[in-house]
Amino acid sequence: MKKNHLYILWTNDNPLTAEHMVMMYSKNALLRNWWDEVTVIIWGATSKLVAENDNIQQLIKEGEESGVKFSGCLACANNLGTTEKLMELGIELKLWGEPLTELIKNKENILTV
Repeated sequence: MKKNHLYILWTNDNPLTAEHMVMMYSKNALLRNWWDEVTVIIWGATSKLVAENDNIQQLIKEGEESGVKFSGCLACANNLGTTEKLMELGIELKLWGEPLTELIKNKENILTV
């Protein structure tokens, strides 16, 4: 894992926070070369927000076009009934517990929202 890679652990299901922090920062972080890579981890209630909110889906698409990678917690998606929708949106789903633990132990760059 690269040290100039930012991981945004997105757990807040507030649409304003999503739009004016997560989406805005992740996209600009790449466009303005603040980070070489940005991965947004969709976790918990955020899975439901993404599955149900058309505006957030559009912002994710724009972020992806800018190079932001989105990956969701498979266990959360299964528990919240959003797996199928997130997969339709092309969002990678995986069990994030162990990888997140490794990121933390390796002192990677993690921003939690």
